[in-house]
Amino acid sequence: MGSRSTVKRADALRSIDAIVKAAAECLGQNPEASLSEIARAAGVGRVTLYAHFASRAEVVDAAMSRAVDQGNQALDAVDLTGDPLLALARYVEASWHLVDQARALLVAAQRELPPGRIRELHSGPAARVETLVARGRSEGVFRTDLPIAWLVNVLHSVMHSAADEIRAGRLTSEHAAGHITATALAAFTPPGRPVPEPGAGA
Repeated sequence: MGSRSTVKRADALRSIDAIVKAAAECLGQNPEASLSEIARAAGVGRVTLYAHFASRAEVVDAAMSRAVDQGNQALDAVDLTGDPLLALARYVEASWHLVDQARALLVAAQRELPPGRIRELHSGPAARVETLVARGRSEGVFRTDLPIAWLVNVLHSVMHSAADEIRAGRLTSEHAAGHITATALAAFTPPGRPVPEPGAGA
């Protein structure tokens, strides 16, 4: 009996994983993708999907959580020590395309999930930038006349705008990181100081 229930559990976990993966892919291409489309892409029936997820919001939450977990793993590998200017450039290089990939998924999440849950899901990446900005401020490299949370928001807003510009055909992927970094450095530099070149130390 025990082995049968273990097999059933393994099957259930495989189904859940397939559904979440399919949801991330479908919603990443079309934020309005239906649960039927997601079930079809996962290779399961709607009944199976509803056995694991009670609502579309639950499916979207699971897909967004998966994308954030993968993003956090990628950002864990980024060296944010040393010169804050160079660390910022490395962060942008590693993370802007994560934002780009998750853009449509985020649209779906913003429609289905409460703002508090969206903030919670973004807390890992936001905390990294907050720590970096705080260190840059203490070293006199970044401005101190605006709140850290505002500066972090500016950086992420610029990343989202870059994703929109790429989709509109006004920006290429190869130039995105440089544009984002240059814009963020201009926003982060203390008033009256010359803005450093992207990728250049202070």
